[in-house]
Amino acid sequence: MMDAPVPMVAAEDNTEPQNSHAMTLKHGESFAVSGPDGELGGGSQGFFHRDTRHLSFLCLRLNGARPMQLSAGLQADNSVLTADLTNPALPDNGFGAPLGRGQLHLRRTRFLWGGTWHERLAIRNFSGAPCRLRLEFHFAADFADLFEVRGRRRALHGEHHRPDFKDNGVHLSYTGLDGIRRQTALCFDPPPRLLEAQRAVHELVLGANGRTTLFLSVRCGEGQELPPRRGFGVALHQSRAARHLSNAKLARVDSNDTLLNAVLRRSVADLSMLVTDTPHGPYPYAGTPWYSTPFGRDALITAWQTLWLDPGLAHGVLHFLAAHQAREVNAENDAEPGKILHEMRQGEMALLGEIPFRHYYGSVDSTPLFIMLAGAYLDRTGDTDTLQGLWPHIEAALGWIDQHGDSDGDGFVEYLRKTPNGLVNQGWKDSHDAIFHDDGSIAEGPIALVELQAYVHAAWLAAARIARALGQATRAIQLETRATELQERFDAAFWDAELGSYVLALDGRKRPCRIRSSNAGHALFGGIARPDRAAQMVRALLEPDAFCGWGIRTVTSRAARFNPMSYHNGSVWPHDNALIAEGFARYGYRQAAMQVFSGLLGAAGHDPAHRLPELFCGFRRRQGEGPTLYPVACSPQAWAAGTPIALLGVCLGLRFDPARRTILLDSPLLPPSVDHLALHNLQLGGGRADILLRRGGNGVQMEVLEQTGGVQVRMLPAA
Repeated sequence: MMDAPVPMVAAEDNTEPQNSHAMTLKHGESFAVSGPDGELGGGSQGFFHRDTRHLSFLCLRLNGARPMQLSAGLQADNSVLTADLTNPALPDNGFGAPLGRGQLHLRRTRFLWGGTWHERLAIRNFSGAPCRLRLEFHFAADFADLFEVRGRRRALHGEHHRPDFKDNGVHLSYTGLDGIRRQTALCFDPPPRLLEAQRAVHELVLGANGRTTLFLSVRCGEGQELPPRRGFGVALHQSRAARHLSNAKLARVDSNDTLLNAVLRRSVADLSMLVTDTPHGPYPYAGTPWYSTPFGRDALITAWQTLWLDPGLAHGVLHFLAAHQAREVNAENDAEPGKILHEMRQGEMALLGEIPFRHYYGSVDSTPLFIMLAGAYLDRTGDTDTLQGLWPHIEAALGWIDQHGDSDGDGFVEYLRKTPNGLVNQGWKDSHDAIFHDDGSIAEGPIALVELQAYVHAAWLAAARIARALGQATRAIQLETRATELQERFDAAFWDAELGSYVLALDGRKRPCRIRSSNAGHALFGGIARPDRAAQMVRALLEPDAFCGWGIRTVTSRAARFNPMSYHNGSVWPHDNALIAEGFARYGYRQAAMQVFSGLLGAAGHDPAHRLPELFCGFRRRQGEGPTLYPVACSPQAWAAGTPIALLGVCLGLRFDPARRTILLDSPLLPPSVDHLALHNLQLGGGRADILLRRGGNGVQMEVLEQTGGVQVRMLPAA
């Protein structure tokens, strides 16, 4: 048995330059995290495939020295990393003369495609004299499980095999305790002069103004591979063609506001990177780097946010989650029949059961959200054939709510984990301290969350719409009756007049957690809130103790556990705000929704990439300053990327009537900075429309630029 490989270069060379930030690439089941200069310096960096690190170290040395970074960046669509480098001062150019700093230009171009890392290194000599260079790649593959990279310790590991050398590369491999052999194949073009277990050495001679190009491919697993030079070009062409085909299905937005345009373009680019093709259709992985895997809740909400843009994502999410719906009781992974997946992992630790996340069902809200999305997909598309195929899975999910969701029979759905390795809290705020009482004490389960009851209410109504569309009127009436009864019970148990809000949760003893939280805003989103409660709730959520100027905090600044730097107790989550804003609009408070949208647009405007992260700190907004970043927030993250798309649809009042082939804009509002906005390629039932909205003296005016396939467009004026 061989030990895990150790990089051969000195430890001090492993650190990233100060003030640098990680660069992330993703395609399919693979992602890579590197420094901006393209180096993998150990730590949490690496090239990962299916939750295993296939390349843990990669550095480039030029006559023994590390090249200096000039600039680096990702293409606007996140697909290609480019780093421009130059040489430090070198004592010898290979012909007996020194080589001054900045005489060589090195350009690294890298992208991922089909489980393979493709890299091109172009070098040009500007020194005016020939030079002889020794170019070295140092590399290592530790095959660490992603959870191990994140800090989990393992007592035992599998076997690292001896390198298998080829004419132009080397295969590194490892057999895990799960019996699976994992392989990393490095291939160089042209072949290096010297190839060792952790080093490839090229010797180059460049004339004055001479140039050369080298290629490297790193493939995960077995399979035939084109030579790196040809493979680079073929894969780059395939990736561009795939992105073009995918983008052609999407609606597009253009306005006079450059910030709004940039934020929406970034959102679409981030989602394009995070969406992975599966046998069941496209599926948005939750976020990079550590959540680049299927999550149920995240994908359901992301698909909900983007329904108006492209309902095809919801189609893929529904079919994927239906295929992985739990079919039996298994306490080890919190599974129960009909329950919808929380998280799925493919690494060695998951396959061995060292962590419960191979197929983990520890989210209490994924199941009603699955039914809600199915109903929203029907509303958007009228696709009853798809819903007919999904109906057994919807019925199974409804059965879980009835048979397992309400563990104590009080009429509310609760959670209590079944495995000690699982999540203590199983709503979207899943930190251990996220659910608490007004004195700061942690609530003990079973926990009935406020937003969960809203989701169940909305799920029953969505299932009723589906049942009616499938000709099951009796079932629809039954579900509608249950939703009405739940709304009455909910208001009696959760409303707190002193708070002016619904409480955060009921604990296991049915004591209310009397906290004003963003969760209560989901009662508006799910439609369970009584209409006469809405105005008071909207005011409470926009008070300064809740709305920090960038968005609505997870809990108010008066809460016992408030900390603007915490994960769930005072921070601002974009997706949370998007759902609340949709709730505002649902009850007629569209201007309040616009206030949330404006705050988040301002936050995105302070990001160099115009990107909303997973969350940011909940400090009060200050003039001339951006939001305070949360240090380990995922960025990009799927439901954060979907937030601007969702909020635009909410503020425009976008709705669809497939039966009448009509696109509706109900009392549309434009952001304050927008005078005109065009929606292109807005699709419905095989037809499409292009629409122009202008700010006018009496509000928003609409012009239909083009409509095909029998699609009609109507605008409903403000009441």
